[in-house]
Amino acid sequence: MKKIYYLIAFAMLVFTACQKQPIVPVPSLIKTETLALNFTLAPADYQLLPSSAYPATSNNFNSVTDADNYIPMILATKEPSYVSNSSTALVTYNLAPPSLTVADSLSADITYTVTSADYVAVTHNNFGDFSANDVLNFLVYKYPAPVANQLAVITYVLYTGVDNTVTNSFLYVNGAWKKIYQVTPAQYTLAGEGKFDQFTSSDLSKLPGYFNFFLKNDFTIADTVKTNDVEYISYAYFASSKDYQKVMALTYDGSNWGQISIQKTASFTKTNGAWIAVLPIPTITHTLTSADVTLIANSTIGTAAERSNLGKYGDFSNWSAADLNSAMILALTADYPSPATKTNYNVIYLLYNGSNDTPTTLTFQWSGTAWAPAQ
Repeated sequence: MKKIYYLIAFAMLVFTACQKQPIVPVPSLIKTETLALNFTLAPADYQLLPSSAYPATSNNFNSVTDADNYIPMILATKEPSYVSNSSTALVTYNLAPPSLTVADSLSADITYTVTSADYVAVTHNNFGDFSANDVLNFLVYKYPAPVANQLAVITYVLYTGVDNTVTNSFLYVNGAWKKIYQVTPAQYTLAGEGKFDQFTSSDLSKLPGYFNFFLKNDFTIADTVKTNDVEYISYAYFASSKDYQKVMALTYDGSNWGQISIQKTASFTKTNGAWIAVLPIPTITHTLTSADVTLIANSTIGTAAERSNLGKYGDFSNWSAADLNSAMILALTADYPSPATKTNYNVIYLLYNGSNDTPTTLTFQWSGTAWAPAQ
């Protein structure tokens, strides 16, 4: 009998071992989390980019497009891998200030040496020299129709008790000619470019630092400079076998001269494992016209009293939210027969608040088949 029990027990063991065991799910050891990030790029963040990428050393972007392309690379390196799809990032970054575009900066086109006839025409004498004020009058005489940011490099005899032949740069800015700072031969030598007295593309990233040093060590500037002062620096530049004279604007922050970056904020989202820029929704602004008001006043939207008041005064008084939406949609339907999708249409109308009219905005979007208030 004992052997029978052992046999039965053995059989049950074999049967149990041959059965397919249920699979118990094992929790994933990979952490995932949907985050809403919000931060400003620090210099260390720009340095996460490849060293060959210019923002890694400039700590700014030259354009919004560059920011949209480079910031996802920073996010991919900076943020933990467990940040899941649908995560968002609001990133504030530095946008490089727009460079000062000089009108026709080829040296051959903007340099001029004052002639004897020029001295006479401006000063009405035969001394053959200019005072500091005379040369500004000469520029008005020489260039009767200047354009914004026009640069002129003038060689002339300057009288300051004695005559000296000088070459100075002048910029037409804010409606008047202004003598601006010009890099000297000694300063080109100091920067290692004394052989030709001009900079090249290899110097571009160093120029703000050079110019900061020059200005801080020039007593004619350093003795009177105030925070937020702006200096325009004229410098010779060689590129593509041509000689140019260019201008860089620098602002003094109280300690140093530099190019002030503009701060911008952009949105990004993680989709399919990659960060991408969220492009802003295009916006069209439409202010109700008298024709729009007449159209609404002659419609069946709202009450007869509301429409009558609108037709008489041209503003909306005590209209319900639903009726206001219907009125604006009526105007949009008439004014935009082929509206764009994924676009915000801001409609500005006059709302009467009991004492005066207030311009008020409602925003709508076209779905492709119908207008609706923007969410």
